[in-house]
This record gives sequence, structure tokens and C-alpha cells, in this order.
Amino acid sequence: MNSVSTVSRWTDGSMADRVAKRYSAERRFRAIGFAAVAISVAFLAFLLITMLAKGVGGLDMAFLTGTDSTEAARAGIWGALKGSLLTMLVTIALAFPIGVLAALYLEEFAPRNRWTDMIEVSINNLAAVPSIIFGLLGLAVFLNFMHLPRSAPLVGGLTLALMTMPVIVIAGRNAVKSVPPSIRDAALGVGASKMQVVFHHVLPLALPGILTGTIIGLARALGETAPLLMIGMRAFIVSPPNGITDPSSVLPVQIFLWSDEVDRAFVEKTSAAIIVLLVFMLVMNGLAIYLRNKFERRW
Repeated sequence: MNSVSTVSRWTDGSMADRVAKRYSAERRFRAIGFAAVAISVAFLAFLLITMLAKGVGGLDMAFLTGTDSTEAARAGIWGALKGSLLTMLVTIALAFPIGVLAALYLEEFAPRNRWTDMIEVSINNLAAVPSIIFGLLGLAVFLNFMHLPRSAPLVGGLTLALMTMPVIVIAGRNAVKSVPPSIRDAALGVGASKMQVVFHHVLPLALPGILTGTIIGLARALGETAPLLMIGMRAFIVSPPNGITDPSSVLPVQIFLWSDEVDRAFVEKTSAAIIVLLVFMLVMNGLAIYLRNKFERRW
């Protein structure tokens, strides 16, 4: 009798209506999700097509190896490109080790108390601070107080390192937190010290997530303009920098300066520089995906 009543409940009209509504809701969600993806891809495709149409004619060796000039026909991006590379080297040399060590300490060694909670909240807030605030901080500390050379990749790298470090700390903590506790317990059970557990077992397993977060943070820093404008990296500089203390521009700032030129011939140069910057950012994001897939381990 009970089995018959159960079958009848599954086959009556009200249950059929509820199942139909669930399938209908699922179809609507799939349609909305597909529309969201299509809109995102359409915007990206529109940007790429527009930039390619305007700037592909300016992509040649003279443009890639030339330096800045007041004449559009002679203007190139080598100085700004070299400045961006030097700035990124300073940024990663400072932000990566400090961010990873801070993430390991907060997740594995720091005591759970009010001060630790305040530090975690502060780091999360710093990750959401507008980039121009870091530019003002770099102007006040590195230029006005420490008197470091203006418009140098050293100052730009220090400023971007401050901006990128919270992102690396958050990504590192999430990656470390994803390592199963059983791995820590097993290592401690065979006599490993806490330091050995962290650096020999936890860190290698968390490294793919850490690298992914780091590269995405650096890709964001590569495209930043506001903080670098605040520390003076908008000067007209013809000679490419030979070191991290030489005056330099960077690619996003160069794009900003060319976009403000009255000469319409700089439109092609601006679009070509945007294409180069987009290629660099796509390569960095692709590298993050590759490293995540290559070094990811299953347990």
C-alpha cells in the first residue's frame, strides 16, 4: 500500500508541475549564463578587432625597437617596453618572496587572536584600495622621504610591489589552506618538524595556486597607469634605461601620453602599443593557466 501511494505521489500532477518548473529554471539559468559569456567575449572581440584595425599597420621592427619621439613616424616603444620589464623585475623580486612568506606565516605559524584577525582584515582591505592611493604613498615615501630617483623603474617597482603584495598574500593563503590537513599530520607523524612540514610538503603542493595568483597580480600591475603617473613616470624620455635607477617610462603610461597627442598620426601608434600590451597580458594569463595545470597535484 505504501509503495503504491509513493508511486502515485511521484506521478500525480503537482509533482510533474514542480519537476517541469525545475527544468524550466535550469534552462533559464543556462541561457542567462550563456548570454553573459557571449557578452564578455563580444566585448573582448570588439576591443581586439578595433585595435587590430587601427594599429596593425604600425607594428613593425622600427616601432618595436624605436624610442619615444615627438614625430609619430619615428616614435617607438622600446624604451617604455624596457622600462616595463625592469619595473616588473623589481616588483616580482620584492612582492613574491615577501607575499609568500607572509601567507605561510599567517596560515601556518601565526596564533589565532585579535591581532591576527586585524592583520587579515587589513590585508583584504589593502587588496581593494584604488591603485592611485599606492601612487600617493610611493610619492610620499620613496620620493619625498627617501629621495630615490624620480621616474626610475626602482621606484615604480617598489610602488607596484606594495600594490601587488596583498593579492599574493591572499592567493598564497588560499592555496596553502587548500592543502589537506592529512598531509601535515602524516609528515608530523613520521617525525618532521613544523618547518619541514611547511617547506617540504605544504609549500610544493600549494605552489601552483601561489604562482597563479602571483602572475595574475603581476599582470594587473603591468597594466597600471595611475600609481606610476604619481611618481613622475610620465616624462618625455628618449634614451632607454640601462638600469633600475635610470629615468624611464612604462608601456601603459606611454599609451596614455600618446592618446593625449594632438597629432592624429599617433592614433596608429597608440593602438599598436595597446596590442603589444594586450599580448603581454594574455601571455602572462596563459602562463598562469599552464603553470597551474602543469604543477597541480591530486590527492
